[in-house]
Amino acid sequence: MIKQPPHLKKGDQVAIVCPAKKLPRGIDTGIEILKQWGLEVLVGESVYASENQFAGSDLLRTQDLQRFLDDTEIKAVIAARGGYGTIRIIDELDFTAFCQQPKWIVGFSDITVLLSHVLELCNVMSIHGQMPYTFDTASPESLESLRKALFGEPITYEYNSSFQNRPGTAEGILIGGNLTMLTMVQGSVSEMDYTDKILFLEDIGEQEYAIDRLMRMLKRSGKLASLRGLIVGAFSGVQEEIIPFGQSPEEIIMDVVKDYDYPVCFNFPTGHIDDNRAMVLGRMVTLLAEKSRALLSFGTYNNEL
Repeated sequence: MIKQPPHLKKGDQVAIVCPAKKLPRGIDTGIEILKQWGLEVLVGESVYASENQFAGSDLLRTQDLQRFLDDTEIKAVIAARGGYGTIRIIDELDFTAFCQQPKWIVGFSDITVLLSHVLELCNVMSIHGQMPYTFDTASPESLESLRKALFGEPITYEYNSSFQNRPGTAEGILIGGNLTMLTMVQGSVSEMDYTDKILFLEDIGEQEYAIDRLMRMLKRSGKLASLRGLIVGAFSGVQEEIIPFGQSPEEIIMDVVKDYDYPVCFNFPTGHIDDNRAMVLGRMVTLLAEKSRALLSFGTYNNEL
């Protein structure tokens, strides 16, 4: 059974770290919002560090994250931002104490590497959601969804899609994150198990041919055939190609999974967008996809550690 860290309560300590790229500006708004939720916020050394494009050296970022993974008083570790760099330190981290006494890890984008790693290595849930760096522009709904996920309140998402879904219903464990990062960890100890799961995907700044390549790599490795459902989030900032590829990201993904019969929904509010709703990796969910409407419900989970 996948382990769920204890949900937060007012007065709990949470830590903010930068496992990847450095911050170009402060995160005072993010810190203040977490405090408004009743949390005590500790800020790691990496948040203010800088070495080239990274939030300090690999060693500094490793030690900073390790400190909070091991600290039993810290109930959640929140990445300040993504970017690139988590994969440079993931194998230097010791998750022994974390696996014995799990806590929530929060982030998205490059932080997918860390979320995938703790799910596979420790069998522990985590949260794909807004980070302090993105709190400034985050929709109220996305911030509220993160608060609910952390504090253990019920979560259900319902929305209309502008790209036609493949109708159907499915129930399964939710996995996923950034498409590039998920593909990057294939064949490593950080790779998730896709069998009988509901997968969600998002990405940013990729050209259509690159999205096609990544999706076909997942298909060739057998990952897509074993799913129960697929949730397609935002594919933001798609770079224009000199010679048009001829398919949008949604068309590419639908073409790649056309031979399967599970439900597929598009335009889901997750990814590099203001309305980036919290997704609890490792939680049982129910997906209902109609042609232009989708509903995702997170099951309750009472077996807290």
